[in-house]
Amino acid sequence: MRIGLGIVAGENEVAFVLRGPAAHLLDTDTDDLVDGDDIAKFRSNLKALGIPFHLERGTAPADADWNADDHPLVLLSPDEIVDLVRHGRRVLVF
Repeated sequence: MRIGLGIVAGENEVAFVLRGPAAHLLDTDTDDLVDGDDIAKFRSNLKALGIPFHLERGTAPADADWNADDHPLVLLSPDEIVDLVRHGRRVLVF
């Protein structure tokens, strides 16, 4: 997320796609994740810039503390995610 935020700062179009366990980057408590204490700050910066997270439709955790900051989401089908990646000039996968 930190790298993507840096790329956004360079006025490049960036799409953040969260698949599988990556959806937990939107959990309220991310302290147990690598750089977890910084994730809320990165999310806040992305939200201020109007950058949404793309998420596979139907995979959002049902926990009440998930996406409590109401970060904008773009829900996509698996095929739409493939299409998004296919049409990107560059792709970073973590």
